Order: sequence, then structure tokens, then C-alpha cells
Amino acid sequence: MKTTLKTDITVKDICEGFIYNELEGKGLFGLSGKLTIQPEYQRNYIYADGKKDVAVIESILKGYPLGLIYFVKVSDDKLEVLDGQQRITSFGRYVTNKFAVKDENGMEQYFGGIAADKQAKILETKLTIYECEGSETEIKQWFRTINIAGIPLNNQELLNAIFSGPFVTLGKEEFSNSQNSNIQKWSAYISGSANRQDFLECALDWVSKGNISEYMSRHRFDKNIIGLKTYFNSVIDWVSGVFKDVESEMRGLEWGRLYETYHKQAYNPAKVSAEVQKLYADSYVKNRKGIFEYILGGSVDTKLLDVRVFDDATKKSVYATQTSRAQTKGESNCPLCALGHDANKSKIWKLAEMDADHVSAWSKGGATDVKNCQMLCKTHNRAKGNR
Repeated sequence: MKTTLKTDITVKDICEGFIYNELEGKGLFGLSGKLTIQPEYQRNYIYADGKKDVAVIESILKGYPLGLIYFVKVSDDKLEVLDGQQRITSFGRYVTNKFAVKDENGMEQYFGGIAADKQAKILETKLTIYECEGSETEIKQWFRTINIAGIPLNNQELLNAIFSGPFVTLGKEEFSNSQNSNIQKWSAYISGSANRQDFLECALDWVSKGNISEYMSRHRFDKNIIGLKTYFNSVIDWVSGVFKDVESEMRGLEWGRLYETYHKQAYNPAKVSAEVQKLYADSYVKNRKGIFEYILGGSVDTKLLDVRVFDDATKKSVYATQTSRAQTKGESNCPLCALGHDANKSKIWKLAEMDADHVSAWSKGGATDVKNCQMLCKTHNRAKGNR
């Protein structure tokens, strides 16, 4: 890959023709239209937090170096930002009065309101830029390398870079646009940020059954994302249809997997809602996130709920009582072994060889207290299950 050092390009030059899309969080063009600030493989703008964007401007005013910036030379009159789009978009937004920076007196100042000498200092700041020329493969490999430092690209941002094309562009427009009116609804079930590609990653994970890279490679040059949107909306509609109440613990669950496993089964939303509320009110349920799969699976797998177990004091007390009674009768201290006809019929198990068990299963109303506790040998406890 060929690189050419440029040291004569100023902030003013970059900001000529600067266009920023507030709705999509994108700095689109600059350098009099010659520079594409956010090509397809770039992530969304993430510096608009009142800290990182402000720090860029303060660095310029204090004369601090902004670091190396890399452009890709697409043609004689077209360049793309390879690295530095967050910094470029920050000072482009400031120069076009999109945000304010506090002055030495603590006053919020937009670019248009600061002193002329400060405006000149910002606009005349020269940047250190490398123009790079090479094949697409070389450019993408370099892009991954230089993004190891700083705020690293996450996995989906890297995949967007590798498989850039119409499919990624359309996917980002739908799932990475923080102004999309559906984001609030999706956020009830999906963790993360639209800007950091979390919603796009989730949609791709669901439709590809976890094979995102293969799916993106196969659909890279598709001119639509109908399949992706249809499947994603099917999952969201199914979840919101089965569960009438939106609970905070729903966020981030494996809804794609649950949809594949259970969506062909019929559910009564009113009964599901009642069961959710009953389990939420149960003090023995330690893992509320497991409630939803527990109900979808027929309220059988109590391991999903991490039901509160008997404490050590209860186990020791019940063990002592059972063992004393068993020794008096000459039978095993495991009640189920005592009913058998093998060598374990009279065996006295050690405490470490036994598990605490609900006499009446928790799922059938049995409480987790000493009156409902019995000690069973590990073999019988595992065999007993939820009976």
C-alpha cells in the first residue's frame, strides 16, 4: 500500500462543504465535496457526548496534536476517511455551530460566538494526514490494524468494514439509526446502542442463527434487506404478542433462539402474564431472567429460575435428625434408599454425599424451609427431579 504524507491541509479546508446528518449521526462530506467522511465501512459518529467532541476542540485551542489522520485515495478527486472520522466530524460539527464548548469563564460558547482569534486558531490548524492507495483488501486490513488502539471497533463494526456494500448500508440505515422510531420498542428486548451497531448485530444474529459473518458475505451485494427485516420483526412481534407486560429482565435475552424453539406453540397471553407476575412475586426465585424461558418451556425446568436452595444450617439440622432416626431403625438415612432392597437399604450416607431436596416440589407450591426439607443421597436426588 502506498502512503503520501500531507501537512498543508487545515481544519478550514476540511470544513469546506461539511455536511452532517443529525438524524443518522453521520458526518457525510467535507473538503469541498472531495472527502467522504463516513464511507460504508466506518462506524457511526460516537463522539457526540459533550466530552469527547469537546475534548477535540479544546485540544485544538490548546495547541495539542490531534494525531495522525488517514485518507484513502479513491480517485484523483475523491478521498475517503480511513481513520480520524470521529475527530473530523467533531470539529466539523463545532465549526458549523452544532454544539458548544465552555470558555475559560465557564460560559457555553458556539463557534460563531467565540473571539475571532480563537476562530482563526481552529480554522488554521494544520492536520497530519496520510493519503493511502491500495487494493480493497489492503485498505480493509489496514483499517482493522489502526483501529486496535483508541476506542476499538467492536466485532460488528469490523464486520461492517469487511463486508461493506449495499446490504451493510441499508442495514445501518434501518438498525443503526438512533432516530428510528422503533428503537424504543426494540430496546425493551435488545441490549446496547444503535450507534455501536448492537441492534444490527442482533438482527443479523437472529436471522443467521449465529453465523453472522457467513450471512453478511452471502448477502453483501443485495439491494434490499427484506429477509433481515422480516425475520427480525417476526421475532419482536412474537415476543410482544406472548408477553403482554414488558419487564426489564427481558432485555438482552436470546429471543432469536427462543423464537426458533417455541414460536410454533400456542400461548394464552393472559395466562402467561399471570404466571410472570406470580413468579416475580415469589421470593424463592433468584433468577428473574429465566422466568420467560421457564414459562415458554411449560414451567418445567426450575434450573432456569435458580430457585433459592436450603442453607447449610437447615441441611445440617435435617441431616442430623434423619441420621439419628435411621440409625435407631437400622435403615439408611436416605429415605428412598431405605425403601429399596439392595446394599444401600441400611447405608448411612455422609452429609457431603447427600443433597437437600424439597419434599413437596417448589414448582408445586412447596416452600424452601426446614419443614419441607429432606436429605437424599445424590443418586436419588438427581433421579427424583421435579416429582
